[in-house]
Amino acid sequence: MKKAPTLFAVERLDLTFAPKPWAYADAKRPEIDAYFAKLQRERPAIWNGRVLLLHHQVVSGGVFRGQYLETDYASFIAWRHWESPPAGVHDCFGAAAVVAGDGSVLLGVMGAHTANAGAIYFPAGTPDPSDIVDGKIDLAASVARELKEETGCDIGEFAAEPGWTTVVDGGLVVQVKVLRSTENAEALRAHMLAHLAREKQPELSDIRIVRAPRDYTAAMPRFVTAFLERLFDKG
Repeated sequence: MKKAPTLFAVERLDLTFAPKPWAYADAKRPEIDAYFAKLQRERPAIWNGRVLLLHHQVVSGGVFRGQYLETDYASFIAWRHWESPPAGVHDCFGAAAVVAGDGSVLLGVMGAHTANAGAIYFPAGTPDPSDIVDGKIDLAASVARELKEETGCDIGEFAAEPGWTTVVDGGLVVQVKVLRSTENAEALRAHMLAHLAREKQPELSDIRIVRAPRDYTAAMPRFVTAFLERLFDKG
């Protein structure tokens, strides 16, 4: 049985770009290329860009410090498809937990053309080189960008809680930022759906409202339900 996700609060993130070769990707290159070629045949919209993966991390004094390397998307998605075996890296990204005025949470359903088709989770995305600012990885900016691209919402429309909730689940390290709104969930969902309707190829196919554990589904990754359990327990 897989170990349950670990959650803890941090006051801030201190993340830097410290490039180095990813030995796992170099060793698995033929298998990676074969897997990615098959994936592109199935989902032509997927392209082999560049992503950043965490290769060193330490938490001290309320600060999560980490270093990232750069690799190609094909290597990353193949490693993740193979259930993220130990490879000297973690997929560490920021996620936006949008909490409506009634206490419910809004999640996105990934579109059929994406690598995570059908999965239901927070607006989020693996960081890429555009998130490097003066040698630092800006996950706050990454969260704001993903929120805008996926839902049409500006992060300034929400009250952001201080700090982050870090969720660790195997190869995943998710930095969750809680964003609170005074609007009710249905109004927020309508706004997000209107954005999706205007997009030529939206990343999301739907918006789900989660009010209680009874709304969980198997399409929600463990890091999502683990975070929601803690959020709902806090009331």
